[in-house]
Amino acid sequence: MAEQIPNVYIVDDDEAVRESLGLLLESVDQPSAGYASAMDFLEAYDNDMAGCIVLDIRMPGMNGMELQKKLNDLNSILPIIFVTGHGDVPMAVEAMQHGAVDFIQKPYREQDLLDKINQAMALDQQQRTDLVEKRGIIKRIETLTPRETEVMDMMIEGNANKVIAIDLGISQRTVEIHRSRVMEKMSTHSLAHLVRMVLAVKDG
Repeated sequence: MAEQIPNVYIVDDDEAVRESLGLLLESVDQPSAGYASAMDFLEAYDNDMAGCIVLDIRMPGMNGMELQKKLNDLNSILPIIFVTGHGDVPMAVEAMQHGAVDFIQKPYREQDLLDKINQAMALDQQQRTDLVEKRGIIKRIETLTPRETEVMDMMIEGNANKVIAIDLGISQRTVEIHRSRVMEKMSTHSLAHLVRMVLAVKDG
């Protein structure tokens, strides 16, 4: 699937808010899309969406926090910025504990909101880059034979070829061949780089 253009997804039941924020973003050449309810956004949502969400915390029907929880269930990585009234700050703090990247109180300075949006967009781009890299690493690991995987795991643990040979009941020369194939298939010449790649996948 072609990479989607990063958008700011404005989810707010107030049409005037959606329009004014859309015009603000248009003035800085940032594409956006508006949704009058959480359900409207969910109907349009897919995991390939890129950008961030500016989400009103209080809306009729499904509120902003309920939408956030639903998106978490869908494994969405879109950063969320909550727009809150003064009395909603405790809710916004709770929302951040569930993964929101920021919140902004009404009334807000337009530049403050733009700054938060720019930070969220940069975060989304970095997360998507990391995700692509991890998928690439996983695909490379999947090309290893079971024996090569065993050897790689022992390499990562810092075992010398002699130790690997004894533990696996094979010759050192065979270990060297497997080791060479592991490095080739994983597209690296550095053990330190191999360790970082595998740990990045396991940590993720």
